[in-house]
Amino acid sequence: MKMTKLASAIVGLALLSGNVLADDLPNVSILATGGTIAGSASSATNAEYTAGKVMIDTLVNAVPQLKDIADVKGEQIASTASGNLTEQDWFKLANRINELLAQDDTDGIVITHGTDTIEETAYFLNLVVKSDKPVVLVGAMRPSTAISADGPLNLYNAVSLAGSESAKGKGVMVVLNDTIHGARGVTKTNTASVNTFESKNGGPLGYMSYGKPSWVRQSPYKHTYQTEFDISDIKALPTVDIMYLYIETPAEAVDYYVKERKVDGMVFAGSGNGSLTTPLQATMEQYSKQLPFIRASRTGSGNTPDVSYYPEFPGSQGLSAQQARILLKLALTETQDPKEVAEFFHKY
Repeated sequence: MKMTKLASAIVGLALLSGNVLADDLPNVSILATGGTIAGSASSATNAEYTAGKVMIDTLVNAVPQLKDIADVKGEQIASTASGNLTEQDWFKLANRINELLAQDDTDGIVITHGTDTIEETAYFLNLVVKSDKPVVLVGAMRPSTAISADGPLNLYNAVSLAGSESAKGKGVMVVLNDTIHGARGVTKTNTASVNTFESKNGGPLGYMSYGKPSWVRQSPYKHTYQTEFDISDIKALPTVDIMYLYIETPAEAVDYYVKERKVDGMVFAGSGNGSLTTPLQATMEQYSKQLPFIRASRTGSGNTPDVSYYPEFPGSQGLSAQQARILLKLALTETQDPKEVAEFFHKY
């Protein structure tokens, strides 16, 4: 059937204006885990709410503009506050992402997630996803029922980014408040503000303007398809705990973690540049050939490099304690040699 002159003109104008025809829209899968973005309160002005109450179909339908930028499909992976997620949830999420991204009809992935631990899930996925296709985590600081909820625009930006050709090869990203953060180094810095997420050691990767990304930098660290980590056949990761340092930190706590908790490795959120107390260092040295200890910092920003006065305890190279824990867990699936483990922190 021949096009009418009017229909032909409309198609021509759409192409000239840069609009995308429906058949050309990217295919984006949204995997929902709960969080504040899916939270619900008793009123629009109630600061107390229940996370993860709103299901993915309702979230998608609340942003009808999504159909203009992508062919969207949703799946419910979990429905909880992000602090309740488990390692098994990570496995389920990562394996599903790898399964979807291996398909030609999936161009990108969005994960809706609570903000409290989004930086941990993002960095874990940054190390185990095996594709250069975009993977974007998104959350909100206000529940879906709130006045001026930030979730809808955050979700719109995330879907647009996940379907963008320019986002390929950037690693796993976190998008909130019009800002694109790389998974490595992003952290929540405020309990309630919508601009809570920052990438203190390198700055954001870019910014979003109503669905349009602009880029300012690229992470120098390896990620996703560039890593050797494969969790497809792993049932559980090694046990790694975090110990926070303060004045008069009990050195005997290390004995507990090693002998009672039977950890495979430890991360220390040290003061300043990952500093340790003298009694703590002496206790750690007793176990330094048995398991790796990684020094991070409790300050929230700045590098934590290897230093000559702690030769047995390498630095996290700027990773927060919670992200260093994830890398150490995965590194221990490859080697138990403390020196070899330390090299992973320079690569990832």
